[in-house]
Amino acid sequence: MSVLEMKVPSPGESITEVEIATWLVEDGDYVEKDQPIAEVDSDKATLELPAEESGIITLKAEEGDAVEVGAVVCLIDMSAAKPEGGSSTEVKKEEAPKAEAPKAEVKNDTYATGTASPAAKKVLAEKGISASSVKGTGKDGRVTKEDAVKAVPSMGTQPANGSRGTERKKMSMLRRKVAQRLVAVKSETAMLTTFNEINMQPIFDLRKQYKEDFKAKHGVGLGFMSFFTLAVVRALELYPDVNSMIDGDFQIKHDFQDISIAVSGPKGLMVPVIRNAENLSFRGVESEVKRLALRARDGQITVDEMTGGTFTITNGGVFGSMLSTPIINPPQSGILGMHNIVNRPMAVNGEVVIQPIMYVALSYDHRIIDGRESVGFLVAVKEALENPVELLMDNNPTKALEM
Repeated sequence: MSVLEMKVPSPGESITEVEIATWLVEDGDYVEKDQPIAEVDSDKATLELPAEESGIITLKAEEGDAVEVGAVVCLIDMSAAKPEGGSSTEVKKEEAPKAEAPKAEVKNDTYATGTASPAAKKVLAEKGISASSVKGTGKDGRVTKEDAVKAVPSMGTQPANGSRGTERKKMSMLRRKVAQRLVAVKSETAMLTTFNEINMQPIFDLRKQYKEDFKAKHGVGLGFMSFFTLAVVRALELYPDVNSMIDGDFQIKHDFQDISIAVSGPKGLMVPVIRNAENLSFRGVESEVKRLALRARDGQITVDEMTGGTFTITNGGVFGSMLSTPIINPPQSGILGMHNIVNRPMAVNGEVVIQPIMYVALSYDHRIIDGRESVGFLVAVKEALENPVELLMDNNPTKALEM
């Protein structure tokens, strides 16, 4: 008998623990080599765990278990022959007696009915729920800790006209880590937000003139993200404090611009990084944004592709957001929020003209970025986007978009 111990591989540097999010197979199943057998959550991404060999699998961890990198999570009996078909009936036999379980609950109340265990009392006290309002499932009707955890405060006694169901679902390790980071940002940084507005008409005109040729030549669309990324790169070069971060008592400045782009993925918000954006053309940025967005959508993004970054751009406008205060992506010191584009009346050369306007927001860490730098940075972004031919294309849009 040859049995393989499958251990949790390291999903990336600095990650020491993962959580079994979902088993994709059942105990006793025959698995093929490289077949996905589980989804595991780290604090940075959700990854698939493939079978290292073919054989009968024995699970050694439950869904929701936190396991250390290198720990054994399952065994694979490589000497087992692949079954011809059909499923075991043992499970069905085991499940049969469970149908009789409800009968055991039919009993008279005793002095113990409604009494909460010490652990249950603590949970109920935190929720502000009386033990007498909870139906106990323990011996003689005692309220167990599990009963207390599941208990929901009463919402009144009025009759309900529709569904009143609730669902309790544990958040993924990734989501819990995001929650912790967001709270930490609010409590550990002096975050402020400054706002401005951008007249998008010049970019609209450029895209209308060049987008068909750009797509035919490069195979990607000429979107807003390349304009914003290159405008941010220029502004970061003018205001390097926005491209820096705090490390204890030190300020770390970067001579490169790694731009994190917030994209929506199946497991939540992902922030892949465009490396050395200062060296990329319009085509380079659009190609990289498309590549990273597809990998995030398909759940293939890696931890390395989301690690690092010196500044973040997030686009709430795709969901219809008019204005927001984006939250800093630590340990970075700044994040630019894009929003939706709305036709608004503007004063142009002394006349009221309808123009496509986007509100933009820069959230920044005031511990390291002063008001002059934050406002100057956002004005520099505005200037570049309202004068893209001059400031982003060196007065030669044809050449800039062919690169």
